[in-house]
Amino acid sequence: MPRVKRGVNATKHRHKILKETKGFKWGRKSKERAAKEALLHAWSRAFRGRKEKKRTARKLWNVKINAASREESMSYSKLISALKKKKIALDRKTLADLAEHEPKVFKKVLESVK
Repeated sequence: MPRVKRGVNATKHRHKILKETKGFKWGRKSKERAAKEALLHAWSRAFRGRKEKKRTARKLWNVKINAASREESMSYSKLISALKKKKIALDRKTLADLAEHEPKVFKKVLESVK
């Protein structure tokens, strides 16, 4: 049996791990064992973070819609229910964008609902 030297593969694997941990603090960016452990936690939290980002974005849209609709003397819940009754298919992201950047258009949407 010929001798197998694994230096190339091991180095490639090590560099791949350390590349992922760039920017981490202390030995977690430079020491292989600590870097592996740090990545296991980082990737699980990244998965959770992607879900949380969607939640917080929707909360923010609701706040923006509520603030803009209350200026026109209508609560958020009444606006959403009225939109559903009139079968106006505007999602919250679009409504929030209109409320923030195009208040005249948002006002027209409110008038069409009333």
